[in-house]
Amino acid sequence: MEGMQAVTYELADGVALVTIRRPDQLNAVTKAVREGLVDAFVRFESDPEAKVAILTGEGRAFCAGADLKEMVDTGKKIPGAMAIPHLGRTLHVSKPTIAQVNGIAYAGGFLLAQMCDLCTASEDAEFGLTEVRWGRGAPWAGPLLWMLPQRIMMEMLVTGEPLSARRAYELGFVNRLAPADQLAEVTMNLARTISRNAPLGVKAGRELAYLAADTGRTGSFAAGDLCFRAAYLSEDAIEGPKAFKERRAPNWKGR
Repeated sequence: MEGMQAVTYELADGVALVTIRRPDQLNAVTKAVREGLVDAFVRFESDPEAKVAILTGEGRAFCAGADLKEMVDTGKKIPGAMAIPHLGRTLHVSKPTIAQVNGIAYAGGFLLAQMCDLCTASEDAEFGLTEVRWGRGAPWAGPLLWMLPQRIMMEMLVTGEPLSARRAYELGFVNRLAPADQLAEVTMNLARTISRNAPLGVKAGRELAYLAADTGRTGSFAAGDLCFRAAYLSEDAIEGPKAFKERRAPNWKGR
C-alpha cells in the first residue's frame, strides 16, 4: 500500500501516466518510491493496452534524487543497482517512455530523466548531477556521453552545477520545452503521436536507436535489418499501405 501511495499508475487512451507523489519532499526516492516505480513499469510492460509511458512528479519538482535522510538512517554506503530503479539496466521495457520534467531533476532524479527514451521539460526545470556536493557519485551517468557533449558531461559531474531546461533543450537532451502550465499537454501530444503509430515499427525504432550507439555506424546497418524484420513481415506492414490507399486510419494489430 505504501508503494502505491508513493507512486500512482493511470492509463488513458493507450498512455500510462506514472507519477511520483511525495511533493512535500520534492519527490525524493525512498523505499516506497522504489517499490512503486518497479510495480508501475512492470505493469506498463505487461499491459497490451499501454503503448507509451510518461514519468513525472507531483508538485514543483520532478525528483530531487534519493532521500538523503533515509541514506543516513539506513547507513547505506555503496548504493546497489536497485537504489533507484533503472530502465535498461535493472528494469526491462520494450515500449517508449517519456520523462515529463516539471521542476528540478537532481541526482537520482536526473537518472530517472536520463533513463527514459524521450524527455519533455518545463521552462523552469533544471537538471543536475549534484551528488558530488554531498560526497556521493553518479556511476550510472556513462550513457550521457551519447546524449550530451563530453565537456558538458564533464562539467556537470565535477561541479554539481545544474543545467537549465533551455540549455538542455539546445543541446538535444530535452525533446520538447514548454511553459509549466502547458507541459502536460505538450507531453501528452507527443505520447499520443507515438501511440498512433504501428507498434512493431515503434518497438524496432526504439531498439535501433540504442543498438546504433553500441554497434557503431557499420554495425548499425545489420542491427537495423534485424530490428525491423518482424515489422516488415507483420500484418501491420500490409495494413499501413492499405489504409493509406483507402484514405482511412490504420487498424494496427501489433503482429
